[in-house]
Amino acid sequence: MRALQVTELTGPDGVVVARDAPEPDMGAGVLIDVHAGGVAFADLLLSRGEYQVKPEVPFTLGTEVAGTVAAAAAGAGFEVGQEVMAITFGGLADRAVAKPAMTFPLPESFSMEQGAGFVTNYHTSHFALHRRGQLREGETVLVHGAAGGVGTAAIQIARGSAARTIAVVSSEDKERVAREAGADEVLRSDGDWLGAVRELTGGRGVDVVYDPVGGDRFTDSVRSLAPEGRLLVVGFAEGQIPSVAANRLLLRNVSVVGVGWGGFVGDRPELVAEIARDLERLADEGFVRPTVGATYPLEEGPQALRDLDERRATGKLVLTLR
Repeated sequence: MRALQVTELTGPDGVVVARDAPEPDMGAGVLIDVHAGGVAFADLLLSRGEYQVKPEVPFTLGTEVAGTVAAAAAGAGFEVGQEVMAITFGGLADRAVAKPAMTFPLPESFSMEQGAGFVTNYHTSHFALHRRGQLREGETVLVHGAAGGVGTAAIQIARGSAARTIAVVSSEDKERVAREAGADEVLRSDGDWLGAVRELTGGRGVDVVYDPVGGDRFTDSVRSLAPEGRLLVVGFAEGQIPSVAANRLLLRNVSVVGVGWGGFVGDRPELVAEIARDLERLADEGFVRPTVGATYPLEEGPQALRDLDERRATGKLVLTLR
C-alpha cells in the first residue's frame, strides 16, 4: 500500500511516498478505498512536529479523504461501494479508516476531489460562524485568508445564512477566487483594508471577523468590529500568534472568541450530525460547494505541502490516488 509518510520532522523535505506501508486495521470503523485526500495546514504542522498530536516517525499524513467504502463494521451505517467523505488520521494512503461518526455520504453533486476538501473546512467554518460566532441574518462578516479552503467555506456558509461578506486577500488571483466563492466585497491585505471596511459599513464596522491568519492584522481586526462584534480566532497561518489589549474589548463591547472544532466535537457525535445536516441543506440549496485549487498525484505530496507552506495555494489542495 502506498502512503504519504513523514520520515523526519523537517517539514515537506522529510515527507516521502512509502510503497510498503501496512494496511490499516478497520476495528469498529469504516475502511475506505481512498480516491482523493485533502492537504491541510495540520499536515504541515505534523511534518514539523509542531502539531498538538505528536506521533512517532514514520507516520502517515492525511486528515480528510473521499473514496468508496471497502468494508464497514457491523452497525456503522455504511455499505460496501458507497461513496463517502471522512475525517481520519493517516488518510493520505491507498486505504484509510475513519470513525462512523466522522464519515458522511458524498453528495451526488460533489466530485471526489471536492469531497476531500469538504469536511474539515466546512464543519470548522459552520462551527465557527454559528456556534461560536452566533451569526445572525443580515449581519456583516469579514473573512481573512478568503481565497483558501477555510476562507472560501466561510464565505459560502455566511452567504447561506443571509449575511453580507467582505473578503480580504493578498493578490489579484486570490481576489478572483474569493469573488467566485460569493464574496460581496473583496479588499486587498496590502492596502488600507481597515479604512475600506469602515467606509463599506458607514463607520459602524463588521459584526463578525473570521480569522484563520492571525499575525500583524489582528489588532486592526479588533478595530474593525462593530459594537458587540465577535472576532473568531480560527488559526495562525501567518505563523505569529497575536495578543490583544483587553481595554480594546471593554471600550467597544467586543469579543475575541476561540474556535477549536476538532477537539470540541470529538466526543459530541450529536453536534457533528447536526452540523452535517445543515451543511447538506446548504449544499442542496446551492450555497456550499468546495473550491478545489491545485490537484497533485500522491507522489507530489511534498510539493503540495510546500505550496501550502509558501501560501501559493488558492482553494483546497488535493492529492489524487485513483
